[in-house]
Amino acid sequence: MSRRTPRTRRPATVPAGSPITPGSPCPCGLTAAYGACCGRYHTGTAAPTCEALMRSRYAAFVVRDAGYLLRTWHPETRPPSVDFDPAMRWTGLEILDTTEGSAFHTTGTVTFRAHYSDDGRPDALHEKSRFVRHEGAWVYASAIFVD
Repeated sequence: MSRRTPRTRRPATVPAGSPITPGSPCPCGLTAAYGACCGRYHTGTAAPTCEALMRSRYAAFVVRDAGYLLRTWHPETRPPSVDFDPAMRWTGLEILDTTEGSAFHTTGTVTFRAHYSDDGRPDALHEKSRFVRHEGAWVYASAIFVD
């Protein structure tokens, strides 16, 4: 069963160089503050859906939380480390579609567009990601397609 998330006119953005604090707007684009939104997942609360995990992983790229990214990556596909390009800034996230991925599922997908700038040049990553439950928690398994 597919649940289409309405597209926004503009992705949520984080001003370049702005530090993210618990009271900052969450980089994932939801209306809650970072500490009450993705920040709680970064500090140990399990994401309840694959969409929540996707949003929190995007926010982890924004705040450069390599530990969280590795903890939420399936062990069979997890890289040994995450390296952040200092010239890259993540600037906004659009969730385009989700399938399954709730408490009643063991797999799910999230199709998204993640906006970024690389040395000041804007671009976007368009991907459909596959998520699975591993030891009771949602984890990122792999990209199904990438534009």
